[in-house]
Amino acid sequence: MSTELSKTPEEMAKMKKLIYGVSVVVPVVVALLFKVRIDGVDFSFLPPIYASINGITAILLIAALVAIKAKKMKLHRGLIRICLVLSLLFLLCYIGYHITSTSTEYLGDYGSVYFPLLIAHIVLSIVVIPLVLLTYLWAWEGDYQKHKKWTKVSFPIWLFVAVSGVIVYLMISPYYA
Repeated sequence: MSTELSKTPEEMAKMKKLIYGVSVVVPVVVALLFKVRIDGVDFSFLPPIYASINGITAILLIAALVAIKAKKMKLHRGLIRICLVLSLLFLLCYIGYHITSTSTEYLGDYGSVYFPLLIAHIVLSIVVIPLVLLTYLWAWEGDYQKHKKWTKVSFPIWLFVAVSGVIVYLMISPYYA
């Protein structure tokens, strides 16, 4: 089930190593950047933007699912690529905000909902990186059986991360300084 994009086993091994590397480096760098503070720059406007990016990603993920169910592969491929770009844009905005702002403390009455949701969102946002990238790699390679198998795991997690990001934002937004 290969296409003209087929890679040799060596090239596929390199791609997988790159995916695993990115999957480790991104969370480590994000965690380290929480210790960095750039004063004099105001990116306090970013949280509603990156929450909106999460919301748009969720909508487009569902649209991509509908497209592939309707056998509109080109539309599906385009929507997934947009979701990948939006996820990268989210990450850049998230980092930009957190290196220029102090963390906001949740002071609401629903901490028993907020904190477990936040923890699940954070953990799954780390887990989803290799899942999505490997799922994309199988499609790019033309191994649609493996792509479909991995999608059954990666899609719901990616969708959860996108939707929970919006919910977490809505819950904490009243407490932004």
